[in-house]
Amino acid sequence: MLEIRLHGRGGQGGVTSAELVARAAIAQGKFAQAFPSFGPERRGAPVMAFVRVDDKKIRIREKVYSPNVVLVLDPTLLDILDVAEGLREGGTIVVNTSQTPEELKSKYGYPKVATVDANKVAMEELGVPITNTTMIGSLLKATGLLQATEMEEVVLDRFGGKLGPKNYKALSRAFEETAIA
Repeated sequence: MLEIRLHGRGGQGGVTSAELVARAAIAQGKFAQAFPSFGPERRGAPVMAFVRVDDKKIRIREKVYSPNVVLVLDPTLLDILDVAEGLREGGTIVVNTSQTPEELKSKYGYPKVATVDANKVAMEELGVPITNTTMIGSLLKATGLLQATEMEEVVLDRFGGKLGPKNYKALSRAFEETAIA
């Protein structure tokens, strides 16, 4: 089973990202679940979301304590939270940053890191710094969970005819631009 924990801030789309990945995995014949973890936080406060994907039924119904992958939508969280807490041996941290994976490994001691400048991609493709779909592309590149093309239908369905193609283009571009070390 692949377990993913997403860290972001309220309003950045982390919960939507989790839902989209789960929906796409289900469309590919896998079992998946996605759910948020937040209380009365307001826009901008740190939030988490979780995704599980497996080839068989998932019976666990609790948050992800030992993720295989951690996805970080907002790089400012790296200095205020231990995003690697509970990360399984050989796990991967996927970060929205202009820094290289080697720089983050050196600074934080992460074992395996994937990075993409999702803010830049989102601004150039969407015109706004909303990185949720962009970071899905990076997640897919880092994990091999799905191909970017397997997200297209779900993204177009969720965002519609005007924003769907732009979000899918941002996702695909991030998939291509993700660096892993």
